[in-house]
Amino acid sequence: MLSGYTWIDAIYMTVITVTTVGFGEVQPLDTQSKIFTVFLILASIVIVGYAISIITEYILSKSNYEELKQKKMQKKIDSLKNHIIICGYGRNGSQAAKKLIAYEKDFVVIEKDKEIIDKFQSELVSFIQGNANEDEVLLQAGIDRASTLISALPNDADNLFVVLSARQINKDLTIISRASQQTSYNKLKLAGANNVILPDMIGGDHMASLVVVPDLIEFIDNLSIVGKANINIEEIAVEKLYNPSTIKTLRDLDLRKKTGCNVIGFKDGQGDYIVNPEADIELVPKSKIIVLGRPEQIKKLNSLYNIQ
Repeated sequence: MLSGYTWIDAIYMTVITVTTVGFGEVQPLDTQSKIFTVFLILASIVIVGYAISIITEYILSKSNYEELKQKKMQKKIDSLKNHIIICGYGRNGSQAAKKLIAYEKDFVVIEKDKEIIDKFQSELVSFIQGNANEDEVLLQAGIDRASTLISALPNDADNLFVVLSARQINKDLTIISRASQQTSYNKLKLAGANNVILPDMIGGDHMASLVVVPDLIEFIDNLSIVGKANINIEEIAVEKLYNPSTIKTLRDLDLRKKTGCNVIGFKDGQGDYIVNPEADIELVPKSKIIVLGRPEQIKKLNSLYNIQ
């Protein structure tokens, strides 16, 4: 309109101006057209520069966001102490994590599959991507500060290697390992595992028990702990119940009268269990009792002795 160009010539001049190609004017420009062209060039530089900065920022921010998220998670992991480490987030590992969340326990998951991490990562589940067989990854998960390690990898050889590495780094660590084959049981125990779980054996035994003693198994299933609001069975260290400098007995505590809970098991300092202990059994240091009761009775017990 200013220079009397056709639409084709005007578009052509605009494109070569904005892209700073500048082959030449279709026809000489008058003063008004020159002023318009100056503003067009300045505006195009600003717009194109802004667009490039936005695109660049978007590309960089995606990688920076992942990096910042990982740093934040690592900082959270570094602050943990006496936590649990789960190696592998398959069927067994995810079930263990679910139970620990219900218990409000701190834990870290080591998983090498990025897709699984992206799918399940949340505020409740902290992941470290890597191979649990590597000492650097175990140290990144804070194994030197952890209280327990659960090795739930699908391969027995991998579990064996994890148990060996973990026991070498932390001698006081409680290690629980999964095993697929019965022949792996003794090897994992020898490597340093405190407990070895064979899921297939447990599952088959449970199904057979539902045939032989169905009502008993259903009753035991009802004792499982779903969450803190539904706890009906609990193990308690005697140090939380009284000062063991003066030895007391179960009769002295009288938990049944005070809370309604029944003591159904006792574990002494050497790790030996007694089912349905006598009232005069002595509660020595480092021993534990197992109590049974309704959720409100367990809650009353925890409140009475200020057990967290």
